[in-house]
Amino acid sequence: MAKVILAGGSGFIGHYLKKKFTSEGHQVLIISRNSSEGHTAWSDHKALLEALEQSWLLINLAGKSVNCRHTEANKKAILESRTRTTATLNELVRQCKQPPQFWFNASGAAYYKDSEEKMMTETDYEPGTSFMAEVSEQWEQALFAHEMYHTKRIAMRTAVVMGKGGGPLKPLSTLARLGLGGTQGSGRQMVSWIHIEDYYQIIRFLANKGDIEGPINFAAPEPVNNRVFMKTMRQAVHMPVGLPAPGFAINIGARIIGTEPELLLASSNVISARLQHAGFRFNYPSLSAALNNLL
Repeated sequence: MAKVILAGGSGFIGHYLKKKFTSEGHQVLIISRNSSEGHTAWSDHKALLEALEQSWLLINLAGKSVNCRHTEANKKAILESRTRTTATLNELVRQCKQPPQFWFNASGAAYYKDSEEKMMTETDYEPGTSFMAEVSEQWEQALFAHEMYHTKRIAMRTAVVMGKGGGPLKPLSTLARLGLGGTQGSGRQMVSWIHIEDYYQIIRFLANKGDIEGPINFAAPEPVNNRVFMKTMRQAVHMPVGLPAPGFAINIGARIIGTEPELLLASSNVISARLQHAGFRFNYPSLSAALNNLL
């Protein structure tokens, strides 16, 4: 039995990872903002250090949700909630006598420039210029700050995670079932995505392989444009039609529900050259397979 540390593990991805690692017989410890439900609090550095000692995996998912209006106050909170927790873990890992063998730290596919044509990989890309690209860059700087000789660090540049417990699946499938799941915006913007089971399997694959460090794109090998994405969503819920939502309507709707239109209108065209080269095989390489499994 090995020890797995989930920092910021109270979200739907964290819940899924906890269930999977626990089912394998591993001890899973959660770091969160308070010590309720047996979690270790971020403010308790002594307990954090004890948790990290002799651990197998440290997986850091901590950060304020980006599903909000990107006001200056929210931007500051989104950035600092990621860089501060990552910097804290960096300091504590370096204090460990027997530090974690692997540190998987969340990052974003928004690291890359919006693209409708060029596929971005870890080795062939153009950097993004958006706010979320800046967040991803600073997040990774906090991860890779300082030398570490006994801990492999991996930045998980994560695409849209498709899972039953959260993320975009429920709201988008609900729209599709109601006949409102048509093309959003121009429909040309690319959507990079990953099934949550493949997200977990990548972590297991890299930990077992043991010789890979640096950024890894957690993204399925077949990104699609929004028009195909929503059509596939409609097919999965057996709805033949879907009213489209032009860009101006998305901007208005985003203001009403308190989110950012960029989350739907940005174009993320990302795959992983490093996973392909390492021999990883996706359980759900196509969107139709992923949605048929989840819905």
